Amino acid sequence: MNSHPLFEKPIRIRFSHCDPAGIVFYPQYLIMLNGVLEDWFTEGLGIAYDDLLGVRRVGTPTLRLECDFKAVSRMGDIVSLGLSVERMGQSSLTLNYVCQCHNKVRFLAHQVLVFTDLNTHRSMPIPNDVRAAIAALLPTG
Repeated sequence: MNSHPLFEKPIRIRFSHCDPAGIVFYPQYLIMLNGVLEDWFTEGLGIAYDDLLGVRRVGTPTLRLECDFKAVSRMGDIVSLGLSVERMGQSSLTLNYVCQCHNKVRFLAHQVLVFTDLNTHRSMPIPNDVRAAIAALLPTG
């Protein structure tokens, strides 16, 4: 649907993100991705992620995740983590992420989320308000 990020967040690489070699320990990127996803729902879509999970009992577990590590990030770097929507299905959402610093790609990820009812743990259609908020951000045509 869209390759240009719909939502971007600057993230300062901290000591806690790094391994003994002084670079980002790769699982920390996944924690950053989840943070950006939560912020996108809350800030970008106007749908509080904590409400979605807690009150509405709608989950967004990861069905598939692919990552490419292109260059190292070090403590003190300020990276930009961008999210774009590749596809919106009936109950799934495919997202692409790019992490950059000074216009150099550090990390890429491709993620498929499935919407689930947290009471039954079964897939469910993307809620109408979520679908409408995402569709409003996407270019037409």
